[in-house]
Amino acid sequence: MPALALTLMVALATTQKPATFTVGVQAYSFNRFTSFQAIEKTAQAGATTIELYPGQKLSPEMPVGVGPDMGADAEAALKTQLEKYGVDVRAFGVTGISGKEEDARKLFTWAKRMGIEILNTESADAIDTIEKMVKEFDISVGFHNHPKQPNNTNYKVWDPAYIYSLVKDRDVRIGSCADTGHWVRSGIKPLDALKTLKGRVVSSHLKDLHEFSRGGHDVPWGQGVSDIPGILAAYKKMGFKGHASVEYEYNWDNSLPDIAQCIGFARAITSSK
Repeated sequence: MPALALTLMVALATTQKPATFTVGVQAYSFNRFTSFQAIEKTAQAGATTIELYPGQKLSPEMPVGVGPDMGADAEAALKTQLEKYGVDVRAFGVTGISGKEEDARKLFTWAKRMGIEILNTESADAIDTIEKMVKEFDISVGFHNHPKQPNNTNYKVWDPAYIYSLVKDRDVRIGSCADTGHWVRSGIKPLDALKTLKGRVVSSHLKDLHEFSRGGHDVPWGQGVSDIPGILAAYKKMGFKGHASVEYEYNWDNSLPDIAQCIGFARAITSSK
């Protein structure tokens, strides 16, 4: 394994084959930059996995947004950049998923071609189509949560109880994309949310906020109120096999040192177990 690689080995039981989950970077952390730059910065932060997001332009020379409509030349260029920096793309989101099978299949086909294992979305109304695509393509889908919207009662995915009701009787590859920072902004302790979800987590946007309020902002892991050690321990206990993305939405223009601290914190926590 390369020196910068970060793979969290999760022991399910002494008689079982160990499961793994990875900690990497959500490219949205670098949304002031191009996708090519986000990949380079991810490697510089000490991570070997990334979650790409829709629409981020590849480079000034190739101003094509990441996604299923990017075209063959852009796909090849993106794969070349990932290989150059030793970064694997594990997830993509947050993206809309259409309830129309032909449109959803276009997204899943592109994701499969790119080697993406997880799609993160908030398209709860498309759950039937999503389940069909999950079974057809063997790609997991995580339902992401933004903060609770006091003036919009139709927005339900902020609530882990709603997410659990949505996924509990569905294919096990469908679950939560647990955004811990947005839980804090919704007044929910992340560990309480994880208990509500009863292990139905397929991916995570892992954030540590400086205070327990809607105005909380990101700080390096272990310096805030989210209880990152407790969350990592909970992921280990539940046998989480997905991707935990550092999504750092603060100090936008110079967040690389903070993101590197997050990666290093996770490495230190897991190596001490």
